[in-house]
Amino acid sequence: MAADDEMTIAERRKYLKKQRTRYRRANRAEKGRLLSEMETVTGLHRKSLVRLLNQENLSRQPARTRRGRTYGAEVEQVIVVVWESLDYVCADRVQPQLLATAQHLAGFGEVHLTPQIEAQLERISVATVQRLLHRHRRPPRRLPQKGPEAANRLRQAVPMQRIPWDTAEPGHFEVDLVHHAGGSAAGEYGHTLQLIDVATGWSERVALLGRSQAAMATAFRQVLDRLPFPVLELHPDNGSEFFNAHLQRLFDDRLPTLVRSRSRPYRKNDNRFVEQKNATLVRAYLGHHRLDTAEQIAALNALYDQLWVYYNLFQPVLRLKEKRIIDGKTRRVWDPAQTPYQRLLATGMLTIEQQGRLGQWYASTNPRRLRREIDAALIDLWHDCQPDRLAAD
Repeated sequence: MAADDEMTIAERRKYLKKQRTRYRRANRAEKGRLLSEMETVTGLHRKSLVRLLNQENLSRQPARTRRGRTYGAEVEQVIVVVWESLDYVCADRVQPQLLATAQHLAGFGEVHLTPQIEAQLERISVATVQRLLHRHRRPPRRLPQKGPEAANRLRQAVPMQRIPWDTAEPGHFEVDLVHHAGGSAAGEYGHTLQLIDVATGWSERVALLGRSQAAMATAFRQVLDRLPFPVLELHPDNGSEFFNAHLQRLFDDRLPTLVRSRSRPYRKNDNRFVEQKNATLVRAYLGHHRLDTAEQIAALNALYDQLWVYYNLFQPVLRLKEKRIIDGKTRRVWDPAQTPYQRLLATGMLTIEQQGRLGQWYASTNPRRLRREIDAALIDLWHDCQPDRLAAD
């Protein structure tokens, strides 16, 4: 051992064995001096030295047998496959849907389940799922990221408010338009019209080229034709694309009992649900790249058709259940994660025909394969966005 190195545990124990006889024969004052000397030599605290010197045996205790793993590699592999299939969501969203999704994937041969594995998946806790997933990394697969006007007559007639977070009835939609202009707003470019139902988390997206009255009306018609439940309220921001005579005629014709509201200017939190999904369901996939051709918009709509199935039928989401103010701080309580499809079924609003159609869609879809198809579509769209760069490479 070098002069500057600390003593090993074995060397300390050997030294203390030689000092123990002197320590036990010494009086109180001599014990104090010996302890100070041993504290300097070993680096141990005086209390630790007293405890060791009073032991009959200074030999090290053998290592105790550690408890074996409760959840083996087979269970961990199933959890990882489910996590991958659900787009790498957090453990709080994975755990409530773990067994059901694993059984669904087993029907497509993606995982192998035994009664023992199913029993373990049913009782595993959120903390354990989080600990197991911590060893695995989510692969980078998103597209690379880049870094007032006066209200018109129609807008003035619409009240400014927020849809309450505890709205239980489906059909109250927050609406927004996401721009795909890249670094320049010149010319005509693509947009994404997105609607998020506050009660269930059900999401609808349509890509459109430009934001003219005709393009916006066409996009809303596509949403209304596909939605399995009626629209009761639309809550956009103050953009003129949402307040014009053309859309007003469409809503009067298709939705005569529609309630319209709008957020306050420069208050994005008034549309907090759709703003959050703009980040996770649009920007996370497409970034801020420019889309300005009809072919790109068609490809984006095909991608959104896949995402419609993937997120509404398979992606579990959390919903705020309760808010409490304790000692001046807001404490939020979330319910167990469920898919928008499950939340919609629980409301009882779907007809037997709609339940059968969505149920057949769910049963016949492999979410893991669908996610791979979404990734492939993203790569194709990325190639279409970067022709000059790829040619240079």
